[in-house]
Amino acid sequence: MSKITQSLKLVARHGLILVNNILIHFPVQEDQTLFESFNGNGFTDNPRAIYEELINSNPNLNGKLFWGAKGSVINQLQTTYPSINFVKRWSLKWIWLSATANYWIFNSRMPTWWKKNAKTKYVQTWHGTPLKHLALDMDEVEIPGQSAKDYKTEFKSEAHRWDYLIAPNQYSKDIFESAFDYHGSFLETGYPRNDFLVQNNNQSKRTEIVKQLFGSKYDEKRFIMYAPTWREDDAISTGKYHFQMPFNINNLVEQLPEDVVLLIRPHYLIADQIDVSEFNGRVLVDAQTDINQLYEISDAMITDYSSVMFDYAILNRPILFYAYDLEHYRDQLRGFYFDYFTELPSDYVTKESELLKQINTVVENGFKIVDLQRMERFRAKFASWENGTASRQVLKRIGLGEDAK
Repeated sequence: MSKITQSLKLVARHGLILVNNILIHFPVQEDQTLFESFNGNGFTDNPRAIYEELINSNPNLNGKLFWGAKGSVINQLQTTYPSINFVKRWSLKWIWLSATANYWIFNSRMPTWWKKNAKTKYVQTWHGTPLKHLALDMDEVEIPGQSAKDYKTEFKSEAHRWDYLIAPNQYSKDIFESAFDYHGSFLETGYPRNDFLVQNNNQSKRTEIVKQLFGSKYDEKRFIMYAPTWREDDAISTGKYHFQMPFNINNLVEQLPEDVVLLIRPHYLIADQIDVSEFNGRVLVDAQTDINQLYEISDAMITDYSSVMFDYAILNRPILFYAYDLEHYRDQLRGFYFDYFTELPSDYVTKESELLKQINTVVENGFKIVDLQRMERFRAKFASWENGTASRQVLKRIGLGEDAK
């Protein structure tokens, strides 16, 4: 980015801030709610689950519910979900809605330079059970252009604005309280996004999703999803990222039966770096679909240190752990909150040959869990609050919707 472009962006930002600082003194509008998922990158995750519960039980509120969306994705979202009120982030309409909203319901941080109305209730859903060190607990911060000290100061200031924070389990609640220096109200409900998994763990729903996403030719296929964590050191510079698959896709595909498909779920920032065109539909890449739908159709999952392990365990299906860079990730990048060696629901591996062997065992075993007791211990600690009613509980606690009045 040139210095001129950077300067123009700063001038524009200051202009928006001045407008917002005036508008936040206007009265909030009753029930008006601004939702955002991953800073406007999609219609997904916990905010989506809360929105869908709210609109299904209160269709009369449709004109008061708005979704912030980045300019790069808003057209696609409006085409896919025409009944939803998407608003371009940082537009004048978005600024007005942000300043006068009764509720903000977000799953990631807002920049602290963007102030909220004193009467706006800020509901932070967050987006995962933490395995890796978060926020104030991080020793190093691999974010181009930001020091660890500045990152922690900003995170702490932001967390102090949250009126409510969702906790998916007791383990997460304890960590959030210290890592975020959080002093607001906890919503001990489980994750709203997981209501879908609890309510739809059946074959008919799976078939419907497969057909919708990939077409009827995949109806009889079985899916193994690879969902690695985001690595901060994939960032080369601001806005530029590098990614390389940590195993040879060709080796994996060669050993899989014809009816088994590898489904790769990368971070959206590096999705365009994965080319699977040579595999004739036996390998798929999907960085945009709500991940709950991908969980639902996957017969097994491969991950590493991602919090997807906690959500996927709700379905009681095999999870494989490919920790090819364990020492580097644990000791240099983030550090872990729990003992990776003993608390996982299955053994981890560090070599591609070991991973291929584990996958082969899962397929030969009919995609059944080998150590049920180990999985049950894992589920008891991390998924015991998940009963399919989290979205409803959240709305009741924050007083949003007719059922909550």
